[in-house]
Amino acid sequence: MSLLDRFRLDDKVAIVTGASSGLGVAFAEGLAECGADVVVCARRVERLEQTCERVEALGRRCLAVRADVTSPEDCENVVKKALEAFGHVDVLVNNAGLGTAVPATRETPEEFRRVIDINLNGSYWMAQACGRVMQPGSSIVNIGSVLGSTTAGLPQAAYSASKAAIIGLTRDLAQQWTGRKGIRVNALAPGFFPSEMTDTYQEGYIDRQMARVPAGRPGDPAELTCAAVFLASDASSYVTGVLLPVDGGVLIT
Repeated sequence: MSLLDRFRLDDKVAIVTGASSGLGVAFAEGLAECGADVVVCARRVERLEQTCERVEALGRRCLAVRADVTSPEDCENVVKKALEAFGHVDVLVNNAGLGTAVPATRETPEEFRRVIDINLNGSYWMAQACGRVMQPGSSIVNIGSVLGSTTAGLPQAAYSASKAAIIGLTRDLAQQWTGRKGIRVNALAPGFFPSEMTDTYQEGYIDRQMARVPAGRPGDPAELTCAAVFLASDASSYVTGVLLPVDGGVLIT
């Protein structure tokens, strides 16, 4: 197998959660461009159909499944539908997430629990459902954040806590599954990328944060997708349990 072939995902089936917009769409397209058939899931099923159209335009098959990742039953159903349609699941990109910016003295229990339920619990339920059926050589890519390791001037206790927990979840699942099941588990830590969450930030916030980014600019979704393809593919066959920052250098400042 050549070095370039190791990045290919031909004959692989990938599940991407939160694929109705933003980075989820970029992940789905990137995996398809490298040869994978893709199962996309989110709560907004009408927008999933648009993602499927983009995947199919690349010559790959795509299945849209409505799912709320906070429901273990929904997560199991996504995997069931993937198996029915394609026969196997080789890659999971745990992208579904929610961000808030609420001062800690005013954040309600419901607001805090909602973020944890989607970002952390949802990632676990999806990983659990996939881990039960994945074969050796499969890969799980959790989407964390640099905010699991640093702060960024916004009151984001729930979001930061959930992303810090993703680091521990990734490490433990890698320890449990890599040797026994042959499933690698890694995480990406994106820095500042355009997304639905960043669209809600106050005007000028991202520009002000660029002073702490050695690269001097926000990331392009394609740059994060390349890292996801690396972790999903055989190019990273000896990599497991790691947190890979894709942040333009935020975590070194």
